[in-house]
Amino acid sequence: MRLLALFAAGLCAGLPAAAAGQDMSLPPAIRQRVASQATALSARLVETRRDIHRHPELGFRETRTAKLIADRLRALGFDEVREQVGVTGVVGVLKGGRPGKVVAVRSDMDALPIPELIDVPYKSTVPDVKHACGHDGHIAILLGVAEIFSGMRADIPGTVVFLFQPAEEGDPDGGSSGAQRMLEGGAFGAPAPAAIFGLHVMPTLQIGTIGVNVGPAMASSNRFTVTVTGKKTHAAYPHTGVDPIPIAAQVIDALQTIPSRMNNAAEPIVVSVATINGGNRYNIIADAVTMTGTVRTLAKDGPDRVKALMERAIKGVTEASGATYAFEFHSGNPVTYNEETLATASLPVLAETVGGRTKILEPPPQMGAEDFAMYQQRIPGLFFFLGVGNTARKITAMIHTEYFDLDEDALPIGVRALAGVTLDFLYRK
Repeated sequence: MRLLALFAAGLCAGLPAAAAGQDMSLPPAIRQRVASQATALSARLVETRRDIHRHPELGFRETRTAKLIADRLRALGFDEVREQVGVTGVVGVLKGGRPGKVVAVRSDMDALPIPELIDVPYKSTVPDVKHACGHDGHIAILLGVAEIFSGMRADIPGTVVFLFQPAEEGDPDGGSSGAQRMLEGGAFGAPAPAAIFGLHVMPTLQIGTIGVNVGPAMASSNRFTVTVTGKKTHAAYPHTGVDPIPIAAQVIDALQTIPSRMNNAAEPIVVSVATINGGNRYNIIADAVTMTGTVRTLAKDGPDRVKALMERAIKGVTEASGATYAFEFHSGNPVTYNEETLATASLPVLAETVGGRTKILEPPPQMGAEDFAMYQQRIPGLFFFLGVGNTARKITAMIHTEYFDLDEDALPIGVRALAGVTLDFLYRK
């Protein structure tokens, strides 16, 4: 998950009131069975997570990880296991013993190009590569769900499609993301799911809590490149050329008025210029300056709206200064949007998982992005956050850092939560 900013969690009072009185579709005996089996799997979950953590792999290079997953699914007797979906992805299909709907559950698999700086027995053995976003935990959780479901096949009314996705963090070579490649590779082919569930570990939430958004959860992510072209000349005689550096500075200032002056403050937008490059010598006026950056919005029409405003601002500044410009706007992840009916219906089983409604938190929608949103463009989906922080044990480091870790006692909670919402959907009429 491309997320660098902390987010604070609000109390469940902000969640739909209708959910408080809503009944679960999942029978009590099935709920209890899932809970007891998730607890019994605790040691195996830790073992799996630590094995994967020791051997992290970057996006579209998750060959060892994919083999481990495929071998495990085959050993569990899955009806179908497809490998190399979307390059290194794995799709497993488990058919229940009773007719019903089809539902998908997803985990990402890739690590980050970040060194491991914590001294733990399961420290990464790969230099400068670390599971710094918790995808190792996601894999262990989804494999735990697979193990429970394989043992209760007769009680499952429908089919579950397990997606183990590469390259959520993006293609190291600059191509499309893992979710896009999985979809192009037929991940939603026969059997086609009617809904999808996924989770993400979050150290800013304490263990024993779950964060859920009904509606927008994470922002869309778009990348842009702006090139301002002037006229090269000697730096002692700037009047004989067109200096693109101060023009680029004006462009940056103009772009910042989009979120602050051209947008409703109640609908957050981020426009960040992250790199700027131009010139090759101290006494030569550059002929061009290139800037790159990102746009984040929480509105579904936000990218198109911001793109138009950006081009208008860039065009106005450059034309007024005698320069020319080139503007590229690259589409990325759409808004991670938890469809209201699905999300609201899933709240009771999540609340039971963590011991009550007060443990279900509503974090403000955040400006980080997730390619889980690609699946939500096709079918309704729910993406929620699993608390893995533990202040008492000093497990507080943020994801995407060298010091990130998670409280492994949260793993069976994640299994129970993900299994619960999946089965509850299948039992729902």
